[in-house]
Amino acid sequence: MNLKNSLTLFAFLIALVIGTQTQAQSEMPQPSPAASVSQVVGFTKISIDYSSPGVKGRKIFGELLPYGTTWRAGANAPTKITFSTGVKIGGKDVRPGSYSLMVKPMKNGDWVVYLHEEGKSVYNYMKDNKIDETKLASEAVVSVKVKPQMSDYAMERLAYMISAGDNKTATVMLGWDKVWLSMEVDTKADQNMKRIEAAFQQPEN
Repeated sequence: MNLKNSLTLFAFLIALVIGTQTQAQSEMPQPSPAASVSQVVGFTKISIDYSSPGVKGRKIFGELLPYGTTWRAGANAPTKITFSTGVKIGGKDVRPGSYSLMVKPMKNGDWVVYLHEEGKSVYNYMKDNKIDETKLASEAVVSVKVKPQMSDYAMERLAYMISAGDNKTATVMLGWDKVWLSMEVDTKADQNMKRIEAAFQQPEN
């Protein structure tokens, strides 16, 4: 085998090894694995896509996540919540579509859940290595205060759940460590039903 052929073979083998290593790395378990949950409530499908970090023996709220500082409510990419129809949260109408979900933990009193335009992250509001909380709050599509509930059972990994309740109002729940948060989402099922009934009652031409 001449030198040119030997170099070509060597380059091919290197590329093959690198490709194999890259594939193996991409298949390795992630520290904060991707997760998702969805639920149909009334006429609305609600979906949440997030990454699920672990406690790993750390003190989460107040240390890893400082009080008074907004958090992306997950890990890696922004946590995304999607509504297939318009809903109402905290008395405010929210259009169908996807939004970034963020949470501001507080040492005392209610915490705050923010919905921002899709793709927005807490890092969009960084200024001098700190989050500009005032700007973040002012640009939220909606913000709602929620009361944290403490549990005796510690959730090792962050998890979201969606309860259909009366099939009109959904309860979106976040649990991590010993803290649970709940946010009510009015799917406006009665209004949507009235629109459907009105459409069927229209006289034919």
